[in-house]
Parts: sequence; C-alpha cells; structure tokens
Amino acid sequence: MRYDLVIFDNDGVLVDSEPTSNRLLAAYLTELGHPTSYEDSLRDYMGAALHRVHDLIAERTGRRLPQDFDDVFHERVFSAFQRELKPVDGIVSVLEKLTEYEVPYCVASSGSHERIRVGHRTTGLDRWFDAGRIFSSEDVGRGKPAPDLFLYAAERMGITPERCVVVEDSPLGVRAALAAGMDVYGFTAMTPAAKLAGATGFFAATGELAGLLV
Repeated sequence: MRYDLVIFDNDGVLVDSEPTSNRLLAAYLTELGHPTSYEDSLRDYMGAALHRVHDLIAERTGRRLPQDFDDVFHERVFSAFQRELKPVDGIVSVLEKLTEYEVPYCVASSGSHERIRVGHRTTGLDRWFDAGRIFSSEDVGRGKPAPDLFLYAAERMGITPERCVVVEDSPLGVRAALAAGMDVYGFTAMTPAAKLAGATGFFAATGELAGLLV
C-alpha cells in the first residue's frame, strides 16, 4: 500500500458544507457589525477552527465577538445542515475502496465533535466513521495550520507521520499537513491549486482520489 493511514479533512472533503457554513458565517459577522463577504470568509476562515474567527476579528477591530457567538453560529449551521447538507460527490466510493484494500482512515477536522457528528448523521457518513476514527481541533491545543491535530490523529491511530497522507481542501489544512511531515493531496473543487501550494498532488474530482491513495 502507498500509505498506512489516510486522514480526511471533513468540511469540503467528506461533507459538502463549506458553501453553507461560509455563507452563514459571513452573514453573521456582518450582522454583528463586521462586514464580511462570502469570499472574505472563504479566504480568511475556510479550514479553520472558530478560535481563528475570534482572533482575527479582535486583531483587526479591537473588539471581541459576543460570548455566545459559537453557540449561535452552530445553531444556525446545524439547522441549515438538516436542510441542505450532502456528502461530497464520490466520497463513498473512495471509502469503499479503502475498506476493500484494508487501508486505515480517519477524519481530522477543525470543526467540533458535535459539528462532525451532525454532518455525518445527516449525510449517512456516520456508518463509515465510528468514534475511534474522529478527531477534532477540540482534542488539541492548536488548530490548523499548526500540525498538532494531524499528529494527534496519527498517534491515536498508531501510524508514524511519514506513512500518513492527508486529504485537504484549504490552504490552512495543507500547511498543517506539511508541518506534520505528511503527504497531502489538495482538492481543487473550491480552492485553486495555486492556493494549496506545497501539496503532494491535486485532484479536481473525488473520483480521481482513490487512485492517488492505494
């Protein structure tokens, strides 16, 4: 096998959540007096944990977001997920292929455990990811672009970093994987390859992915 462990990002790689979550994040920040477009949200926050939103807003404006910001945002996102969320086209076939070839895999996401599980239940991906395969930025001190989350996932799965490959769609995620010493394939459906600089390779459609991994 080419790799001993495949580590998937969640949002935009497993579940088609980035358009919904970034649309809602931009709208909420604008509502709170921090004008933000959908494009701004993709540029600044795609692939990041929510603490990055708090940090950047405070850095740029000197103001803190409301104490209940995370709770309100998650409530809006989860409600939209129930109406709109789908698995990324073709990802189930990739999971089937990894299972067929007995290649271990897991998910390591900047999102909370609750967000991951809500998304997986809604899309039916929960059958592919039990609790032992789910890792969140909540589990480590620093989120992406720090390597901590990917290193933690590899350690918990019992695989050395150099035998791991990460599947990512955000610049922050690619930077984190490289910092962890792992190969990383960049998904260019929403992010141009030029913004995923340093990736081991790229794929534009999920159907291309299985051939890169096994």
